[in-house]
Amino acid sequence: MNSPKFSVQWLQFIITVLSISGGTDARFEIPRLSPIRGAILEQPDLLSSAPVSEDLQTFYYPQRLDHFNYRPESYSTFQQRYMMNFKHWGGANASAPILAYLGAEAPLDGDLAVIGFLNDTAATFNALQVYIEHRYYGKSIPFGSREEAFRNASTLGYFNSAQAIADYAEIIMHIKKKLHAFYSPVIVIGGSYGGMLASWFRLKYPHVALGALASSAPVLYFDKITPRGAYFSVVTKDFREASETCYQTIRKSWSEINKIASQPNGLSILSTKFKTCNPLTNSSELKDKLGSMYASAAQYNRPPRYPVTVVCGGIDGSKEKDILSKIFAGVVAYRGNLPCYINPSTNESETARGWRWQTCSEMVIPIGIGKRTMFEPDPFDLNSFIERCKERYGVAPRPHWVTSYYGGHDIKLILQRFGSNIIFSNGLRDPYSRGGVLENISESILAVSAVNGSHCLDILPRNETDPEWLTRQRETEVKIIKSWMAKYYADLNVLKQ
Repeated sequence: MNSPKFSVQWLQFIITVLSISGGTDARFEIPRLSPIRGAILEQPDLLSSAPVSEDLQTFYYPQRLDHFNYRPESYSTFQQRYMMNFKHWGGANASAPILAYLGAEAPLDGDLAVIGFLNDTAATFNALQVYIEHRYYGKSIPFGSREEAFRNASTLGYFNSAQAIADYAEIIMHIKKKLHAFYSPVIVIGGSYGGMLASWFRLKYPHVALGALASSAPVLYFDKITPRGAYFSVVTKDFREASETCYQTIRKSWSEINKIASQPNGLSILSTKFKTCNPLTNSSELKDKLGSMYASAAQYNRPPRYPVTVVCGGIDGSKEKDILSKIFAGVVAYRGNLPCYINPSTNESETARGWRWQTCSEMVIPIGIGKRTMFEPDPFDLNSFIERCKERYGVAPRPHWVTSYYGGHDIKLILQRFGSNIIFSNGLRDPYSRGGVLENISESILAVSAVNGSHCLDILPRNETDPEWLTRQRETEVKIIKSWMAKYYADLNVLKQ
């Protein structure tokens, strides 16, 4: 075991990855669900300056490749990384609790610098902190290397959410056995896709986790439970509420881009106007990057900077009169002064590569753009999406599997009869919140929402500048978890008598 350290190379890598949206076929991508992306974009020095506890210790668990088959190859193992912080733990004799963070679609390293809920509440709960990395990310790679793990659909076939939460169950039970903490209650915590995993973990493994905090988890953004255009409707709402003139400028900009692109040397003109790092090959490249910027600004529209306000401040504050110069001013306001913008040359990240497989297999979140937004209409075409995934991997996505395996349809009718102890927290300015659980399902499956909140804001570190509503949201979550634990310990005392 050893303590985690952050290298300059890692810092440069994560900033490059997070500041670039999509790849060469960006419209093929489903927007990332990362809880940390906005934090790094808003504070690019965060990973180098955030106090990562020296009390963290790194461990590796020999994880089974396949939890659901008994073929000989299923018993192959890989080293799965997890980390623990014992600083505030009350110990096994006191049955002190365990807070377990479930890693998502990224290496664990970034989460350690940005996810604050466990560290901020561990002393309150006298809790052991556990952080577990998702298979196929970071240092938790099957088949001996990332190249081999991503070789084809056969090796990627073990890369899914069911295997991931089974991994987490194995590691948590291993930890409890190793520490003789058999009666220590476990609260699993996750953000975004990790929030989905936390809620699904509580449903699938109630004997392992007492409860779950699922932050910004769009568990209802599958099939047609949530309208496909909901995400970009919220993006539009966020911008329009920030500035009507900004909203109108963005809405009019797409036709202006199309008009210039259709002219002789039009792409060259656009490349110059937007100071692109490489010459544009088509207008969609520019429009995709701008659309992704607006979506990211809305998804991570958090205090104190509020990036939607920053973008609109650049657009509205521009002294230029033409629309596209105003749009470029918004880009500069958001990104800062850089040598170039839009399409810098970069190698594909492991996160982008992994998330593409996940969305091309089971995480088919059907996000499209409707007619009543500030964007050009671009409906989600499931048939086209399936064909592209088949071309890339040779296998078709299973768009209905998530709701078949975990549920989602008529969620209140179903979960109030057998589920318990899940907090679904959301910030309503987050476009993904429309796919979240926004109403209480039962007395213990609760929705905790903040009208002005953004993506996963409640599980980021506490800050003295946090607005009062954010502090109240976190206090509510802690109060709920305390009530779960109080009931558990009361039941445990009865059991031991």
